[in-house]
Amino acid sequence: MVEILAPAGGEEQLTAAVRCGADAVYLGAGDFNARQGAENFGGGKLAQAVSFCHVRGVKTHVTLNTLVMDAESQALEDTVREIAASGADAVIVQDLGVNDLLRRRVPGLPRHASTQMTVHNLDGAKLAADLGFSRVVLARELTLREIETIAAGCGIETEVFIHGALCMCMSGQCYLSSMLGGRSGNRGRCAQPCRLNFRNGRREYALSLKDMSHIKHVKELADAGVASFKIEGRLKRPEYVAAAVTAVRAALRGEAWDEESLRAVFSRGGFTDGYLTGRRDTRMFGTREREDVTAAAGVLGRLAALYRTEYPGVPVDMRFTATREGSCLEAVCGGDTVHVAGQVPQKALSRPLDGDSAGKSLSKTGGTPYTVRDFAWDIEPGLMLPASALNAMRREALEELTARRGAVTPHPVLPEPPRAPVPAHVPERTALWGHFRRAEQIPEGARLDVLILPLEEVERRPELVERYGRRLAVEFPPLWFSEKPGEPEERARRVRAMGVETALCQTLYAIGPARRAGLKAVGGAGLNVMNTRSLLALEELGLEAATVSFELGMNRIAALGGSLPRGIVAYGRLPLMRFRACPLRGKEGCGACPGMGTLTDRRGVEFPVVCHRRQFGTLLNSVPLHIGEKALPPLDFLLLSFTLETPEEVKTVIEQYRAHAPSREARTGGLYFRQIL
Repeated sequence: MVEILAPAGGEEQLTAAVRCGADAVYLGAGDFNARQGAENFGGGKLAQAVSFCHVRGVKTHVTLNTLVMDAESQALEDTVREIAASGADAVIVQDLGVNDLLRRRVPGLPRHASTQMTVHNLDGAKLAADLGFSRVVLARELTLREIETIAAGCGIETEVFIHGALCMCMSGQCYLSSMLGGRSGNRGRCAQPCRLNFRNGRREYALSLKDMSHIKHVKELADAGVASFKIEGRLKRPEYVAAAVTAVRAALRGEAWDEESLRAVFSRGGFTDGYLTGRRDTRMFGTREREDVTAAAGVLGRLAALYRTEYPGVPVDMRFTATREGSCLEAVCGGDTVHVAGQVPQKALSRPLDGDSAGKSLSKTGGTPYTVRDFAWDIEPGLMLPASALNAMRREALEELTARRGAVTPHPVLPEPPRAPVPAHVPERTALWGHFRRAEQIPEGARLDVLILPLEEVERRPELVERYGRRLAVEFPPLWFSEKPGEPEERARRVRAMGVETALCQTLYAIGPARRAGLKAVGGAGLNVMNTRSLLALEELGLEAATVSFELGMNRIAALGGSLPRGIVAYGRLPLMRFRACPLRGKEGCGACPGMGTLTDRRGVEFPVVCHRRQFGTLLNSVPLHIGEKALPPLDFLLLSFTLETPEEVKTVIEQYRAHAPSREARTGGLYFRQIL
């Protein structure tokens, strides 16, 4: 059976999930989870939650799925110890450095790769397996066929979202909240600015998607090899959790499920399955209207009744024995067996005890999470025991089972394994790298140490390799949706044979194909490097250099350790979002769209949108980052990213950075000199 994984933002949501039949729950503890606004389970509540779940045969996955800074190392260590002590069944991770810490310190605790790691193809899932993850939470944007390809080939479990909210942006690649308001979605503090009114011409709310619901596709997803169905919603009320778990459980049994109640308790103008079915059109978009809010009032009471009593989902096998010498009840549940001695039976004066009457009393498990699956008896004829004595034996047996099943078994925390001494990294010089969307943007005689162009641009124009020689590098597309295993590596080998030596890898999937093809892999900003452990992890993966996250302050960048060469994005319209459902798309589809457009926010500010070969789009910042005149810490390279600039504008920017001169145009300093949450 496929696991039903439910959200538990607080204690009441946890109760709703478990009592409605979830097989597992996911919840947050401490400060390093992606739903800081939820109640969560800090302050010693985590172990209690795990115990509550384990009694009822439910697994507990703890979210440790935000990016962490070096200054937070001690707090992270404390949280890891708390999770290990709780006996949780798994931990969900985004940060490469956090994964490295858990791998070394708590190797017995299974790790799941968060959807925040942007795993959206087979190569990404294989890298997750190489990093020691036992499960990967796939991106929400995948089609059924793409999910099937990954599940069949990655060698670890796959988890997919089955119901709940859809972010416009690919998880892990959204910087809109941090850039506009200093609240990072990658650190669990998203302010959801995408739900505000961004307009594409007359079309409003162009960044707001309906909630997804794939419940009617459960059989297809199960047949595709998915191990776990995940319900989104750690910020939702318990009635929502109850409705969603009940619906998924019914669908898995092949029964009708209550879509109307599910829609009423929360939706944004209905649901969409556009990603799973590949119908990525304007019907996917929606907002929360007044009617959606008022509809909930009519169903909350009925949904609350779903979790008012215990869900008897834990099977117990019982064997009752009664002789003239005494009575005994054996109860077996999972790997636990208990024996309870009862009263000495009396001689029956009228109606002797038999199996049916004993079973009637001993099977009364109402109000507990248990149900008697098999009852056997061996009763000497002519004896009698009162029902009160049988009931007492049953209560004692179930209480002892509960105590055993709820006992916490901590995961051992090992001391930090020794590493070879790492000298402080001191760059020899700061190189200037240029990243271009098109080759035509490169000015004649560009004074750049490295020139980076999209992979497909170099593939179709081999003369670029001859023109720029070893300075030329390729960029793997940040997103690569494919049903063809091996395609990224095949194309990487093609450009390597042309003479290209280096590849920029913006997301995890590209690292494996690049290295196997013999290319030097450089990490892009999309890898979200925020701490020293992440740099060390990338170095272990064989990367030659890495671009540090542009959400990290300059003082923290300067303090990063490790020996891996590193740089920053120093210029460009930063990518605020990457998405597969295009906000520029009209009712007629792509039509004659040139692959570019703009969205306008409620203040009239315009944000460019650039399409990548009709595969995915990127929302760019309204003004470019420019810090040419700033005093920067020692870095190996500054990456100048050119998207919309003309060759003349590119030349001007390069000269400004060579001369440490400011820009005269509208610009931003980004987050390098601000403090984000």
